[in-house]
Amino acid sequence: MTRSPYGPRGGNRDGRESPWGRRAEPAPAPVVESAASSEDAAAPRELRLYGRNAVDAVFARRPEAIRKVYLLEARIPQLQPLLKWCAANRVGYRVVAEDDLRKLAASSHHEGIVADVLREAPQSLGAWLQALPDGPACALWLDGVGNPHNLGAILRSAAHFGVSAVLLPKTSPLALSGAAARVAEGGAEAVPFVRLGRDDNALAQLRSAGFSLAATVVRGGENLFAARLPERLVYVLGAEGEGMDAELAKACDLRLGIPGSGKVESLNVSAATAVLLAQWAACPR
Repeated sequence: MTRSPYGPRGGNRDGRESPWGRRAEPAPAPVVESAASSEDAAAPRELRLYGRNAVDAVFARRPEAIRKVYLLEARIPQLQPLLKWCAANRVGYRVVAEDDLRKLAASSHHEGIVADVLREAPQSLGAWLQALPDGPACALWLDGVGNPHNLGAILRSAAHFGVSAVLLPKTSPLALSGAAARVAEGGAEAVPFVRLGRDDNALAQLRSAGFSLAATVVRGGENLFAARLPERLVYVLGAEGEGMDAELAKACDLRLGIPGSGKVESLNVSAATAVLLAQWAACPR
């Protein structure tokens, strides 16, 4: 990604940071986020976040990842801790106009702040399993989910119910975007991404760690609310519209469906995820 031509906001002539300075010039053009290829190295190194909760979550967990901050003047009082940290650590921040912030975010839902941050690389499955504590755990295997708003809603539900990881297939182009992070409302920082290897190897590793895998299906699955869910479970969620890969569904230990009125075919994948996670969390251990 091309770095912003602006230096730290309010810098003095002797190079020291000042917390306040003159109003910024027009902001640079927005960063266009491209989808990652199957190689994680192809994903942009930096990610443009917008929305108060998304930026606050990064600041709380890994402030060293913040590279640049843009904000509306009206946000200055609420963002004092972040701005003081930026000044102390020589991280640039600039006050910009509403139109400029909207262009930077490529959205009107910026909530007065935009930040460029370093993208966190996915873990390997082996490293994640090695660090995972004993006891109950739930993970989500996303087989083709691509809509950023659905991904964001999934991450928000995953954070709420304490999901241990989101598992990405080896060839999945899915990567966190600014839109997904905003919808996640801070959840993107709470749930790590894990990059899988070959499906058969990933299935074997997960089962060796005590996980059962449940294919979530529209038809022909066991009633979720009557099923006995294992304490270590991976829900496999298919793409919007196409569903999951048939061979992957066949390789799972369980096939689960969410019963309904029949007036619509199924729930949206993000809504279904919230129901699935709530049921797992409610099961006695």
